[in-house]
Amino acid sequence: MTEIVRYERSGAVGTITMDDGKVNCMSLAMLLELNRALNQAQADGVALVITGREGIFSAGFDLATFKHGGEALYQMLKGGAELAERVMSFPRPIVTAAGGHAVAMGVFLAISGDARIGAEGPFKIVCNEVAIGVTLPRFAIEITRHRLSPSHFNRALILAAPYSPKEAVEAGFFDRVVPPSEVLTEATNLAQALSQLNAKAHAESKLLVRERALTALRHAIESELGSFQVFVDTVGRGMKVSR
Repeated sequence: MTEIVRYERSGAVGTITMDDGKVNCMSLAMLLELNRALNQAQADGVALVITGREGIFSAGFDLATFKHGGEALYQMLKGGAELAERVMSFPRPIVTAAGGHAVAMGVFLAISGDARIGAEGPFKIVCNEVAIGVTLPRFAIEITRHRLSPSHFNRALILAAPYSPKEAVEAGFFDRVVPPSEVLTEATNLAQALSQLNAKAHAESKLLVRERALTALRHAIESELGSFQVFVDTVGRGMKVSR
């Protein structure tokens, strides 16, 4: 792994840590390294923790790429959507541990895990696309629909409402929040417990339970991101950050 993504294994648990020294933006480089880390975790057959740096899980996609548009934007969006799909269908349990802010694609990655732990404190959990002039891609809508209660689903996406970590539990972003110093320990302990599940039964049951959500997600990816031309014809021209 490169410096922006670190993979470590301890017994039955693997930990993927994102740390680009800034806000862990989901750049093409970050997406590539996350997939490499997932490859290693899958080969190791471990339960997994995905976390970020202190105070920030991820601030979402690289805004500079949004502003420039074109092929790079298409590849970044497609890569983010497929990463979330992979996490949602990963054969071993995944615990996401957000020790701080989670924004846009950072939210979509965090809620793709099987169990989700957040940090108490002055942190913001927000799908801010509408606030910055970006129409939500369909894949993001389907990921969020799978997790949030109906009233919060609409508020979070259509109104770009920000949530505190405690509010995020009620909405469905997180399962629980703990003090920041305890986030990684709680996530690791949970992943250790989940590693005892029967691997075959877990993997097969996950796909059955999430069949409808994964089908909708795959359809969303194919309908908007199936090819660069499809992307341009459907959403690409309007997908620029307005400020």
